[in-house]
Amino acid sequence: AFVVTAKRFPPFDFDAAIKGVNIITTPEIRWQRRDIKTVSLLGNCLAKEKARRAGCYEAWFVEDDGLITEGTTSNSWIVTAKGELVTRDVSSSILNGITRLSIMKVAKENGIKFSERAFSEEEAKSAKEAFISSTTSFVKPVLNIDDAPVGDGKVGPLSTKLLSYYGDYIK
Repeated sequence: AFVVTAKRFPPFDFDAAIKGVNIITTPEIRWQRRDIKTVSLLGNCLAKEKARRAGCYEAWFVEDDGLITEGTTSNSWIVTAKGELVTRDVSSSILNGITRLSIMKVAKENGIKFSERAFSEEEAKSAKEAFISSTTSFVKPVLNIDDAPVGDGKVGPLSTKLLSYYGDYIK
């Protein structure tokens, strides 16, 4: 048997997508094969609820070594203090999102260099910009992490540029 579900989404709205969100960090409590999309998402659901109760849109998981893995329903991105665009490298630590891959393609096509590597919670909190990516969030800028502003606490220029490029790509 093969089961498919479909859900209608409104058309892409740049003005709605560019509004920034706040996130929290939370300890990584999930199993070690996060690259497998499974129905065992209890850890994700608990962390998402923790974020909602904190008045935030999303939570980023932090491993015991202080490294960010991903969000509960999104991939994590930062623009370092030196201007490097970074997303976590593909491993069993993250789900390699389709939107993440599309953003990497769009960045490459537009001459934006990026690195796939792990980054720490400390590095994320001292970044110039941060954003999340997912099928329903597109490129969603992060304004605050754990109530501390990312950069100047406003939507950054690279996040804006990538959202615009991605919007053109999906149209």
